[in-house]
Amino acid sequence: MSQKKRYYYLLNMQFLGFRLHGFQKQPDVKTVQGLIEKTLKHVLGKEKTKVLGSGRTDARVSATNFPMELFLYEEITDLTDFLSLFNHNLPNDIKALSIKEVDEKFNVITDSKVKEYLYFFSYGEKFHPFAAPVMTCFYEDLDLELMKKGAKLFQGKHWFKHYCTKPTEFANYNREILVSEIVENDIYSANFFPDKSYVYRIKSSGFLRNQVRLIMGTLFRLGKGEITLEFIKKSLIEHNIDRPLPFVAPASGLILNKVEYEL
Repeated sequence: MSQKKRYYYLLNMQFLGFRLHGFQKQPDVKTVQGLIEKTLKHVLGKEKTKVLGSGRTDARVSATNFPMELFLYEEITDLTDFLSLFNHNLPNDIKALSIKEVDEKFNVITDSKVKEYLYFFSYGEKFHPFAAPVMTCFYEDLDLELMKKGAKLFQGKHWFKHYCTKPTEFANYNREILVSEIVENDIYSANFFPDKSYVYRIKSSGFLRNQVRLIMGTLFRLGKGEITLEFIKKSLIEHNIDRPLPFVAPASGLILNKVEYEL
């Protein structure tokens, strides 16, 4: 008996993670993957499907562009019609941006070249509750200029074991950060946002578990005056700190902005 042909599709998804427990499917909680698979089953009928995300996201983390691979045993004959029907049935906080056919050699995880995360925050006065799904408020007065200097220290090749939760013995902690900067937020706006908000932007070929949130937590501590620039420099050198970093920034300010491939 000949083996049934398999079809491969790359979808770019967008989602607000505030009510969800991350991308990866888990029992007894709502996840992005779980809702997507439920929708696919409805749209495609009894067609067997397999979904593979480009990575994991924590609970409450959002994405403006999250690549996902879809594996099918029947061809989608009209991609435009499928995308429209798929979006019509997805929950309002999940959207499919595009779909294209790829071949069996493509791997949505290992073929990614650069990932960019954005972390939105404000500080001082508490903001309107409607901003909470996409932004974190640090209530203390922060030295923003010092935080900008601290952000630049993470750029380049460094040892990031301290910036990983549950590190393992065999992981590669020598990583290169291509961009690390804090700038004023001119990306998203709303009449309920604070007058001024900011975004920490970071790009790399890959990230360790909770790496971005640990970096943001460290920059927050720097802005409060709890640590110095010298502390950050030492934290990026192997064995210079003998205890884990204490603060992981909240998840709801973190957004996976884009993942780049060479297709």
